[in-house]
Amino acid sequence: MDTHRIGRAVRWAAILAGLALLAVIALSMTAKPRTDRDWYPYLARESHVSLTAGSFKVAPVSDWTYDSKQPLTKDYGAAEYRFADLRNVWFVLEPQPDMTIAAHTFLLFEFAGDRLLGITIEARREANEEYSPLLGAFNAYELSYLWATSRDLLTRRAVMLRHQTFIYPLTVDDETEQQLLRALLERTEKLESQPRFYNTLFSNCTNELAKATKLKWDASFIFTGTSAKHLFKMGVIPGKSFAAARVRADMTDVVKSLNGTPDNAAFDAAVLAELRKRTG
Repeated sequence: MDTHRIGRAVRWAAILAGLALLAVIALSMTAKPRTDRDWYPYLARESHVSLTAGSFKVAPVSDWTYDSKQPLTKDYGAAEYRFADLRNVWFVLEPQPDMTIAAHTFLLFEFAGDRLLGITIEARREANEEYSPLLGAFNAYELSYLWATSRDLLTRRAVMLRHQTFIYPLTVDDETEQQLLRALLERTEKLESQPRFYNTLFSNCTNELAKATKLKWDASFIFTGTSAKHLFKMGVIPGKSFAAARVRADMTDVVKSLNGTPDNAAFDAAVLAELRKRTG
């Protein structure tokens, strides 16, 4: 065996791999985010926000329905609320299967009358494009702030994707809740005219929420599967232990059982009734 020849081949392979990585980095640094791509259907529409001092309107609001294999309907609506009617904020965590440190996170805002409105922050993929955490670190995807009904967000994950779905209460005061909601609406509004890139490390689903909340940086904003535990340690998620809080928050089977609920109002009311029963 010619060890010198093998060694040279390995060195050249390493050099070529390094040059390829540098090329990817250079391209990512010079690329500009766009809004006119052939988008993956679920992420195709941008939300428009109208804000006043005391109220807001956002549209379109995604309102898709699902079975265990695919979307059944692809409807859209609008949401209009007063900030004073905001009652609670719920933190939702969707662990990636077999990856305890990775998860998707999003928020549900609860308003008077047992109504919920959700926001999910996503890597805006193109049609037939798969998500890659590695490529996501190099400006491969634009950033999407997608507002949706709770039925859409929860059943998409628990029913169609068959992922666990945890819903945690957040113990923050009314002013902080309203500031968070307004900040996310303002970010949505800005994104419409100034598109940005998603980034696995710096602009992912969790650290975008953390920026809006003005939380001090933590590693859980990158290792997103640990974000709920971090919030528990901060005292933002209540409970005697995180293990108990996690068991209480597992709403996977409940969401599945509610998938046939005839409308959003009934779905929201049923979800909130179960959450209140669990949280007291």
